[in-house]
Amino acid sequence: MENPVDSTTNNQTITAKQKFEGKVLKTTLQGAIVDIGSQLPAFLHVSQVVDPENKDNIVTNLDETLKVDQVITVWVKRVLKDHYELTMREPLMYEWRELAPDMVVKGKIVRLESFGAFVEIGAERPGLVHVSELSHNFVRLPSEVVKVGDEVDVKILEVNRRKKQIKLSMKALQESPEEIMAEVSQPKRKGKGKKDVVEEVEEEVIPDPTFMEIAMRKAMDRAEQRRPQIASRIKKQKNKDSEAEDIYERTLTNKLSSASDRDE
Repeated sequence: MENPVDSTTNNQTITAKQKFEGKVLKTTLQGAIVDIGSQLPAFLHVSQVVDPENKDNIVTNLDETLKVDQVITVWVKRVLKDHYELTMREPLMYEWRELAPDMVVKGKIVRLESFGAFVEIGAERPGLVHVSELSHNFVRLPSEVVKVGDEVDVKILEVNRRKKQIKLSMKALQESPEEIMAEVSQPKRKGKGKKDVVEEVEEEVIPDPTFMEIAMRKAMDRAEQRRPQIASRIKKQKNKDSEAEDIYERTLTNKLSSASDRDE
């Protein structure tokens, strides 16, 4: 394989996947020479020609599809030492070899399933954001978080070229509840000149109680608990004393009455 090199046209570097509006200069059995404003020739192979009326048709006769001086839309397929290879098929934004874990890409939600959301990121296949990777919060169905047509940022978790699978995550780009709580709990900073000074928060210092204070509190608690019992006992004693006084008064009165009767 030839080593790709960069060339310039109009002070711009020509790279793979770059888009041009080119003019057909000449057609042959193998393809067409196209002017894209570069110093090196640009060649469009017949296999890369697209029928504008039916893109699925295989073009075998260029004279029926392309005409000299016709302006067509092309993309640079490869940059070689002596020429550029062109294509009329819009290239993928990402080839399989260009995808790797931890890459952050933009995409659009194209399909929802109960198990996750499919995201078009410009690769051969859409990637899948599993329902567990949509949010740090519990998600029962993907429709609770996203809808078809939403543009989202996703992080690539895994690429399996053999199975044509791309695993994505939206959760990986969101702050976790632990991170949010850590930010909230951090002390506020006040700027003083060029240095940040942590605002000191004065806390009330409560000394530990002494042994005597603990004993006193326990004694007061016991006295408080016994107060109703003591009051009940005092009340009973007062009732007894009152009854005794009544009996004594009645007895004394009876004795005086008896003595008075005898004197008479």
